[in-house]
Amino acid sequence: QVPLVESGGGLVQTGGSLRLSCAASGRPASMYAVGWFRQPPGKERAFVGRISGRGNPYYADSVMGRFTISRDNAKNTVYLQINSLKQEDTAVYYCAADLIPRATDYDLPTSYQYWGQGTQVTVSS
Repeated sequence: QVPLVESGGGLVQTGGSLRLSCAASGRPASMYAVGWFRQPPGKERAFVGRISGRGNPYYADSVMGRFTISRDNAKNTVYLQINSLKQEDTAVYYCAADLIPRATDYDLPTSYQYWGQGTQVTVSS
């Protein structure tokens, strides 16, 4: 198992920044990739980005340039830095672990075996 706990969400004004954390345990950090997803109110869960066990990031086109994913394997923690927040960023943000090496389908929730509980990000005007 790879238990995951997200933190760092909150209420932020438009244009502000947040850093979300995803603390993992149960496996060596380099053995799994971590994806970030978000689910706005009333909408489906959507892919945000992914970082490999070695730290190589991949991003959805919709967030590229504002979102940065990084990981500190010594702390077994993955981060999602969000800059220039927009109201459209309001959502519950989830991190998820994928223990299967893959080059395709990494943007699908079904490609991830373990999920955190989510953290709420609310952007106000």
